[in-house]
Amino acid sequence: MMRGLIILTTCAGLGACVGTSDPARLDPLEQAMEVAAPEGTVVLREGVDQLLVGDRLMDAGQHQLALRAYYRAAAERGLDAEILTAIGSANLRLGRVGQAEDQFRQALDDDDRFVPAWNNLGVALMEQGEYGEARRVFEQAFALDSGRSDAIRDNLRLAIARMENNVYSEANNQNGPGLIRRGGGVYVLLADP
Repeated sequence: MMRGLIILTTCAGLGACVGTSDPARLDPLEQAMEVAAPEGTVVLREGVDQLLVGDRLMDAGQHQLALRAYYRAAAERGLDAEILTAIGSANLRLGRVGQAEDQFRQALDDDDRFVPAWNNLGVALMEQGEYGEARRVFEQAFALDSGRSDAIRDNLRLAIARMENNVYSEANNQNGPGLIRRGGGVYVLLADP
């Protein structure tokens, strides 16, 4: 009986401490939240846009930190085409090309008119040597952008050049008959000497 009374008294004492609004009993964090800001102070209700933080970290070459900021942005507003493209861009810079390609494709599944996702998918395909598909992707990006972006135009030109160089070098590496490029898109079949 005495033991039960001691436990009951202890619990009642602890219960009195919980849920109190006495400032002397609050921890420092709770006390800081209870204090009103001085008059004229601007009180921020929302935090910093993590997508913007990630973009600035990418510009600074801090790709791993940018990836973390993009994940925080995804947690705040959900995965949309813009955030998936940003995450893919960070992974592309970190050398995770296959993972980046998947994220760009997911972004396009979400919004098939999002030009940065098309462009970045083309870059990922170029990194993997998929020049033909990269060319088609850049053409799609160029069409959606109405030709306004010089970067997309340059990427398309590079994909075409690499595709043609790839055909040329494959022809030269063959044993036996092969193709040689004469210029202007004309190819000549070579026979064994």
